[in-house]
Amino acid sequence: MLIDSYQPSASPGQRFRAALAHSQPLPIVGAMNPFCALLAQRAGHQAIYLAGGGMATYSHGLPDLGLTTMTEVLQDVRRMTDACDLPLMVDVDTGFGGLFNIARLVKGLIKDGAAAMHIEDQVQLKRCGHRPNKALVSTAEMVDRIKSCVDARTDDAFFLVARTDSLANEGLPAAIDRACAYMEAGADMVFAEACADLGQYRGFVQAIDRPHAVLANITEFSMTPTFTLDELRQAGVSAALYPLSAARAMAAAAQNVYRAILEDGSPRKVLDAMQPRTELYEVLNYHAYEAKYDELFAAGAGASR
Repeated sequence: MLIDSYQPSASPGQRFRAALAHSQPLPIVGAMNPFCALLAQRAGHQAIYLAGGGMATYSHGLPDLGLTTMTEVLQDVRRMTDACDLPLMVDVDTGFGGLFNIARLVKGLIKDGAAAMHIEDQVQLKRCGHRPNKALVSTAEMVDRIKSCVDARTDDAFFLVARTDSLANEGLPAAIDRACAYMEAGADMVFAEACADLGQYRGFVQAIDRPHAVLANITEFSMTPTFTLDELRQAGVSAALYPLSAARAMAAAAQNVYRAILEDGSPRKVLDAMQPRTELYEVLNYHAYEAKYDELFAAGAGASR
């Protein structure tokens, strides 16, 4: 348990910054729904993540092509922060519109209990960061996006991450130039997307030369290898994102269960892959709710005599 990150008076942004200071690098794990957030907390994680691609896929059955809206993202943020007090980082794609939309989004995120966000430098018709043919806005336009975020903050501790997708299109020197400009505009950290080797992370870290400069996206089956936390630490990376690790495992498990029911006529063979009811109840504190029901029913029965 972190000493500073769970003080009752601390804002979500302050708790995220405390977690970041405590771990080098800080693992930030994706949670596809509030129950997964509780599982991450139970496992001992100190920060969670709402992935834009994950929300599109698992909440709406859509591809990661910027098809969700600000309203839908904020709705999922509220669900997460209502259920779990771990600091939440939110993927906001390109900001869901112009500068006024971005400002409105930042205020909404803070109001709804998010701790951090990342915004990217793709055009609004965006693509997954590990797919080809990404198109970027100019450095100046992305700087304006970041400045809009900074100006809209109602909590100075709310953590702003600028994601650059420029490495694949423009090469490392140009991507580093963009990253430095984004930090100068007020970003707290750079999300260096689709790095293929540790040397590229080192390049960003050395050029930015600030505490907590770089976030690595360790997303499976991508252009980025599954580097270990120790390898990332040696490269100077400050935070490591695991956006869909649990979601991919859950999807594979669900697919196996669906097949087993058809092929075997029963889920018996896959019971070992399931979370038992007793553990489910522990995560949800189910018995405390049930005990309150019992107390209310007993009081009601006594009053009716």
